Amino acid sequence: MDAGLTALLGAAVGSAATLGAAIVSGRAQTRSQHAQWARQHRRDAYVRYLGALHDRDIAMDAVIASLRPDEPDHDAVEALTDRFVSLAREVHRACEIVLLEGPAAVTDAAEHVTRASGALSHVVQRAAAYARAGDTVRKTEELARAAERERALYRTVKDFRLTARRTLDRVGG
Repeated sequence: MDAGLTALLGAAVGSAATLGAAIVSGRAQTRSQHAQWARQHRRDAYVRYLGALHDRDIAMDAVIASLRPDEPDHDAVEALTDRFVSLAREVHRACEIVLLEGPAAVTDAAEHVTRASGALSHVVQRAAAYARAGDTVRKTEELARAAERERALYRTVKDFRLTARRTLDRVGG
């Protein structure tokens, strides 16, 4: 075989190998970039959700505190409840993104938070109704239940955080 032809053939094989390696490397880089983008997108959704939960929980604490006196200021309770409801809507909006973006484990954890939050909200609504009716005994009973529901909600939020963190820690999470 002629030396020129051998060199040409060697260059062609080398070029093909280089092109193949570049294609494989490019695909790997694209997958890695996509995984990082997805991770960041999920992280942002989880952070927005947790922030909305935090704001809503502070509003809930204010409603509960306003119900504690024997004769609560019903106008103040109503205003604080309106703020809570508004923030609860923000939580639901943020949760929808988590449900769309998150894997099953995260969406399950978010649904547990939603159920625990709903249970707490219903108890506080009953306490407010009893306060308006002047039934301090039942109001006090419901506020005691609210404390239990708050602890349960705290545990579910903590579980959500842990699940979200584990998911994000996985490659491409």
